[in-house]
Amino acid sequence: MTFNSNAQVGQTTARRRGGGAMVAGGAGVAGLGGIALLLLSLFTGNDLTGLLGGGGSAAPGTETVIEDCDTGADANENDDCRLVFGQAALDTYWEGQVDGYRAPQLIVVDQQTSTACGTASNATGPFYCPPEETIYVDPTFFGILREQFGAQAGSLAQLYVLAHEYGHHIQQLIGVFDQYPSNGSGPTSNGVRTELQADCFAGAWVAAMEDQKDENGVPYLKPATDAELRDALNAAATVGDDHIQEQSGGQVNPESWTHGSSEQRQRWFTNGYRGGLEQCDTFSGDDL
Repeated sequence: MTFNSNAQVGQTTARRRGGGAMVAGGAGVAGLGGIALLLLSLFTGNDLTGLLGGGGSAAPGTETVIEDCDTGADANENDDCRLVFGQAALDTYWEGQVDGYRAPQLIVVDQQTSTACGTASNATGPFYCPPEETIYVDPTFFGILREQFGAQAGSLAQLYVLAHEYGHHIQQLIGVFDQYPSNGSGPTSNGVRTELQADCFAGAWVAAMEDQKDENGVPYLKPATDAELRDALNAAATVGDDHIQEQSGGQVNPESWTHGSSEQRQRWFTNGYRGGLEQCDTFSGDDL
């Protein structure tokens, strides 16, 4: 996935925050964070679960505006700028899809920072915090996927992750979280349906991403190549519940799933990519 080098982002609302010390506190998150944390615990042998939920969180640290992300050329060279430009393209897309749309805040995490949903860091992975309507991403998480888990975390894979978290924000805006509250784990649980719908929303955006343009009418993005789409699907498969259970050396137990299998995550992303948002109803019927 490549940004058009002469696309311009304009004024960004993205902020960088982090570097604080650990303090007590924490709540729940939506998105890839819990899966990333589990992957890290399994593969490194370190118990990192205290970084989520009721465990420790980090002091806020300093918050600054992200600078020097002016053109698509910057986004092609820098993970932070790629997130900034991805934010602009995603906001443009969802403004045209949701009446009364309000954009989420994007925080690029430096080391770690506290949130209303617990610690944000590369150990917890990217996540959406509903009470704050904020997405937290530590860009070094993508390096962890590449180096430790074999995921092809290329540029489109990174934007898939961001688009997935945007999907949770859309669910917050349209009332999905209220209508389908958590009802435990399992292959047809509301949690799995919520995650798969966010994957489908991400696929719908990827299919239309070259249609989002800057204030001068320049598309932010070029169409995705087949290789880039494979990278995004590979990232989706890496965070499938069955893949995590297999990598841990245990048996695959669908009754414990909270995010869906690798096949499901890839399939629902593809449903959105091929059919658009109208193909993203994961809450009707028993077959996922």
